[in-house]
Amino acid sequence: MRLIDVDAERLRTETASMGDRAATGLSDRFRRVRADTVALAAPLSPEDQVVQSMPDASPAKWHLAHTTWFWETFILAPAGVAAFDPVYAFLFNSYYEALGARHPRPQRGLLTRPDLDGVRRYRAYVDDHMQRLLDGGGLGKAALELVALGIAHEEQHQELLLTDILHLFAQNPLKPAYRSDPPPRVAATGPVDASVAYVDFVGGVVEIGAAAVAANESGVFAFDNEGPRHKVYLQPFRLADRLVTNAEWLAFIEDGGYSRPELWLSDGWACLSAERWSAPLYWERLDGSWRAFGLEGLGPLDPDAPVVHVSFYEADAFARWRGLRLPTEMEWEHAASNAKVQDRIDDGNFRESGALRPLPLTQTDRGRDLHQIFGDVWEWTASPYAPYPGFRPAPGAVGEYNGKFMINQMVLRGGSCITPKAHMRASYRNFFQPYQRWQFTGLRLADSRC
Repeated sequence: MRLIDVDAERLRTETASMGDRAATGLSDRFRRVRADTVALAAPLSPEDQVVQSMPDASPAKWHLAHTTWFWETFILAPAGVAAFDPVYAFLFNSYYEALGARHPRPQRGLLTRPDLDGVRRYRAYVDDHMQRLLDGGGLGKAALELVALGIAHEEQHQELLLTDILHLFAQNPLKPAYRSDPPPRVAATGPVDASVAYVDFVGGVVEIGAAAVAANESGVFAFDNEGPRHKVYLQPFRLADRLVTNAEWLAFIEDGGYSRPELWLSDGWACLSAERWSAPLYWERLDGSWRAFGLEGLGPLDPDAPVVHVSFYEADAFARWRGLRLPTEMEWEHAASNAKVQDRIDDGNFRESGALRPLPLTQTDRGRDLHQIFGDVWEWTASPYAPYPGFRPAPGAVGEYNGKFMINQMVLRGGSCITPKAHMRASYRNFFQPYQRWQFTGLRLADSRC
């Protein structure tokens, strides 16, 4: 009987130790992610941070406040910490219906108050209380999983902060750069390689999806929409070994790609006609030459770089023009997982590279079957955003995070040049409506093997 008691005590001690290790790791990650958000906003003036350029975008100040609201709402409030200001629950809730009324999304740019200093004080208050909880080891397993979710949530908003400020600056006739001293253009590591090859996959029954949709002491995390892991059947297929480039897109334009309705889905043609699309977002033709606007300002179009800021409709039309198609998300994940995923991620062009733009593929990069599979641009797939078999959203308000958006959206894979590297994994499912172009979205071509 005594032996059983000793074993039970040892188990309790080891379980508590695992929780302490998880809390310590999450505490460090929490501190880093909060500091990264502040650093991303640092180049912006107070005026830059209050303006909303369109309903799909949000002001930088709102991102700073909303990510703080998330921590306060889902971690601090259940722990009994008093709200910094009760009205912020109305101002900075995004879409959580279960948590009550909120300020209308298209009017976030009207929130001149609280001012930027007030939002900074809000962040400092929440950060201080969060660090006390994390460092004190008083959070249980469920709360720690919410902390991991909150870190991933803030990383998503870091990316949105950059895409939203890019869209805002694009509306300004001055065409300002995101930073007054942008880093020098990243030099190629060798001659550009514009060739393209197709990598064959035999298909068959394969498994996709995350094996777990929670966090543990090793920092493993996946969103609920990435699971459950399940089997799918794939017909034999092939994928282009690199992303579609600006030069290839120019050929599409010059061949009348934006004026040939036979290439376009009906909804896509209607959207093109209504919005008068004739090139990717942020392209401008000046004095007979194409230029592109990015986070480093307006500059010459790099023909060898991956094309970016195209909608699903445009990506699909381009693929039809080439006599090919977009890959399904199942094909993409199977292909991406057939390699050393972490090595591919480590080599990818993510935010940490400092480029903040897609980079050309060079000859020295040609050591693998698939290139640019992680980083550079989010790759449109042919798959609608839908639940995997057996998917169940979490109970309560946090269950609204992903599941309720599983309609009228398309899946993207692979991350982009402004995605944090730690945010990426092969099972990650991004999703946007097919007409949206302000994200760093591009494409890779696919074909069926007959």
